[in-house]
Amino acid sequence: MPSNHDTWQWQEPGTAWRGIGIYHVTLTVTSRQPVLGSLVIPDNDPKQARVEWSALWRQVLGHMLDLPKRRPEIRIVSYCLMPDHLHAIWHVTKPMPTSILSVVRGFWQGEKKIGRAYSMSITPHSMRENEHTADPLFHEMPFVRPLSRRGQLDTMVNYLILNPQRLATKRLMPGFFRVQEGIEIAERTYRGIGNAALLQAARFAPVHVRRTMIDEAMHGDNKRLRDYMNGCVVAARQGTVMVSPFISDKEKEVMVVLLAEEHPIIYIADNGFSDYYKPSDGLFDAVAAGRVLILSPWEYDPSKRHVTRPECVTMNQMAEEICSLSDPPAIGA
Repeated sequence: MPSNHDTWQWQEPGTAWRGIGIYHVTLTVTSRQPVLGSLVIPDNDPKQARVEWSALWRQVLGHMLDLPKRRPEIRIVSYCLMPDHLHAIWHVTKPMPTSILSVVRGFWQGEKKIGRAYSMSITPHSMRENEHTADPLFHEMPFVRPLSRRGQLDTMVNYLILNPQRLATKRLMPGFFRVQEGIEIAERTYRGIGNAALLQAARFAPVHVRRTMIDEAMHGDNKRLRDYMNGCVVAARQGTVMVSPFISDKEKEVMVVLLAEEHPIIYIADNGFSDYYKPSDGLFDAVAAGRVLILSPWEYDPSKRHVTRPECVTMNQMAEEICSLSDPPAIGA
């Protein structure tokens, strides 16, 4: 797979999903039953985890790998088998006469036929009148997400590679990955994933890079920004739990350092938790190790894609409220 992103052409706005682009496609078993394979964890070591394929999975995979024969514009870049879903990355190498959504819908129709035949094969004849009484395995349209920014491809490929390991980690250490309800802080009620004991820390401080710091840095004076970001890391080294939604690029840079140095953080999320939620790449291992608590006051919204300005303001207020549980240290002074 090319590692130089200059070799890739990226989807441009206004192409209506017909042009060159890279897409993450996820096909899910509607019942979430593990009919596609089984997770194996040798020696209870998540790093050795793998998924052993079922006969159904081989049919599902074979149908997808045949897609370029029907649609030569598409190349299958990578895929990952999980017991109840399939992740794949498709590269559309040239403009198509139809949209990628139409192609995915056609792929889905084929997978539904495979799933229906499988259901018929395992349903006793006495319990069904015709093929339509069999349980539909792939009732839902696959999820399609365009990878439109540089860096997303490598991130997604890494996500696919580590998916079995992360599922194994969740199964072996379910406590920190189980959604906790009714966490009350300053008259707000949150749901959380991770180590709720972090709320008992002696000291908290927010990570909130102000716009004035960014503006000063853009005009050549980056001292206040540099001192503030360094101060956040120094405070964490001294035992302060840093709290933030980590929205801006500079705040994300601070989070990367905090996670790399294995400091505890409380992360405010802009969406709730789905039934099969997994923290992102940088957070997953830290959650498993008990160094992170992710909080959100919102119910999960599957259609949500972007955080709004009012939500940013609200989440920064939430971080301040959590930090009011202690006397924060001076940062960047």
